[in-house]
Amino acid sequence: MQLGLIGLGKMGGNMRERIRRAGHTVIGYDRDPGLSDVASLAELADSLDAPRVVWVMVPAGAPTQSVIDELSGLLEPGDVVVDGGNSRWTDDEKHAAELAEKGIG
Repeated sequence: MQLGLIGLGKMGGNMRERIRRAGHTVIGYDRDPGLSDVASLAELADSLDAPRVVWVMVPAGAPTQSVIDELSGLLEPGDVVVDGGNSRWTDDEKHAAELAEKGIG
């Protein structure tokens, strides 16, 4: 399995390592370049094979919305975004609808 992981703080960083130890490929992005495997969300998207799976682990609110907005322009129909952060369920519904308009799950 191949996975893009955005947000490599305490939770995301530990997830990346556990998933890698299980034998999967994880390409991580964080706004802190010292933590990232790639320099940008665009590079993350380009590094993943289609259909892409991207797991978002950033704080709720504006940070998550910003990531969703950028991903919606980088991903393609058939790709999937998982919001693993602490967003309110109504925000998740909104993000799902925004991404669904572009064929992204």
